[in-house]
Amino acid sequence: MGRLCDKCIQLMHDFVSFVKRLSTRIVEKIQECVVRLNECCFMSRKTRVRQLYEPVLQKHERQAAQDFLDHMEAGLQSSPLGKETLDALKILAFSENADLQHSAALYYLHMSQHLNAPLPAEYLGPYQALLQSSDLEVQQMSSLSLVNFLLEGNLNKELVVHVGLLEPVLELLESGDSAVQCNSCACVMTLAMSESNREAIGVAGGILPLLTLAKSYDPRVQQNAVGAILNLTRSERIKSILCRKGALPVLTLLLQSDDAEIQYYSCASLGNIAANPDHHQAMLAIGDGFILSMLVSLMSSSVQKVSSQACLCLNNLASTGEVRTHLLSMDIMPFLLTLLNSSNKDVRQASITLLCTLSHPPGSVEAALCEEMLRHLAALMQTERTNPVVLIHASCTIQNLIREENMEMIIHSPCFEELLLALVNPCIEEEELQYVAACVGELAKHDITRVQVIRRKEKALIKRLVQLAGQLEHRELSFQAASVIKELSYSGNVPIGNSLLVISSSTPTVPDTNM
Repeated sequence: MGRLCDKCIQLMHDFVSFVKRLSTRIVEKIQECVVRLNECCFMSRKTRVRQLYEPVLQKHERQAAQDFLDHMEAGLQSSPLGKETLDALKILAFSENADLQHSAALYYLHMSQHLNAPLPAEYLGPYQALLQSSDLEVQQMSSLSLVNFLLEGNLNKELVVHVGLLEPVLELLESGDSAVQCNSCACVMTLAMSESNREAIGVAGGILPLLTLAKSYDPRVQQNAVGAILNLTRSERIKSILCRKGALPVLTLLLQSDDAEIQYYSCASLGNIAANPDHHQAMLAIGDGFILSMLVSLMSSSVQKVSSQACLCLNNLASTGEVRTHLLSMDIMPFLLTLLNSSNKDVRQASITLLCTLSHPPGSVEAALCEEMLRHLAALMQTERTNPVVLIHASCTIQNLIREENMEMIIHSPCFEELLLALVNPCIEEEELQYVAACVGELAKHDITRVQVIRRKEKALIKRLVQLAGQLEHRELSFQAASVIKELSYSGNVPIGNSLLVISSSTPTVPDTNM
């Protein structure tokens, strides 16, 4: 079903308001006429004006209301989840009387703020009626209590969808009330943390309403809507649906938001979508690469999580040489290097990940920039010696910089020392060591490296390489360590001691270490 634009919605609101004002004046005129008729001498006998409709409480509804009041007076400490309570809630929730529904919704809200135990599944039954109530306050309270239960872990997310509450929650996304919109978006955002729920939300048609609310003028609604979209982008199939439904322009424009949370959610959503190269063309086509300019701008955000996500999103987009060349032409390297010294760990890790990607060919690194990169890398490696993300990406970055004209800078920089220290560090795991060994192996193909290692006369290093080469259960690491020894052996002076290593000529080629 099509939806009205914001201007038409406002026009409808103005029309409804006009009709209400007009109706009020008509009622006042009618009342005035009735008063005058009553004052007429021909109506000396007082007559009672009969109400057109008076909601009549059934006996069981009156009893349920009384039980509810008694229970509220006793508090939640006695028996908040007893059978009597559930029976009363069912009667109140399914009543046609708005006041009784209001009482049930209020009780659920009270429970959601005080309950310290899981909410039994049978208590979800009355929610269907409360969420679909025609009373706005009932909708507000019931949707808020459902959010509270989910956030506090008192409700199983899959169970909520299984019992059929997803459809009424999604219906509330189209409410005209901002509080209901905010609560229902928060519900969807929390439910979408579950993989199976993400698929259900996509199938039930929840994507278009979320994209509409992502453009809301209410920042609370916007935050929750984009937060829900972020959780949905963790599903590969839903990412494709989002792209088809027009999510990319919406999320890209939200990068300009003044709200840091909205910036973060939209940036992270785009980063998840960009993890699949199939979406890159569509993303880069928006405004002729506008997304790259916005992400580069957000790298300098004072909000560290926004800066971190901008780096990660750029890293995912920079999978092609064309994009890497374009980013380098934007002169982002100087600022990217400063992020390596950030006080925030996530920013440091995200920035070195992007640096590693940008160092891949065909990007050309001038000598001055290479020296600056090595200086910042060395400082980071010295302070993060056991950080696997730093060690892996630093090793790959240095390996990407290996050219004849850069060799002297690399060997005489502290980075080379840090690589050798990592090889003999017993705290480094095998996965990180294979990248370090691969980098050292590439360096060892040059005479200047072999001469430098032989001069150091570090038998501990050679002994460690021999040990790693013998770890056949870690084939990749074993091969890389053996390759280092092989390259060093060309000098003819490698102090292996009593160890003997036979290197097969049929050893497989070194795999691509690009991250």
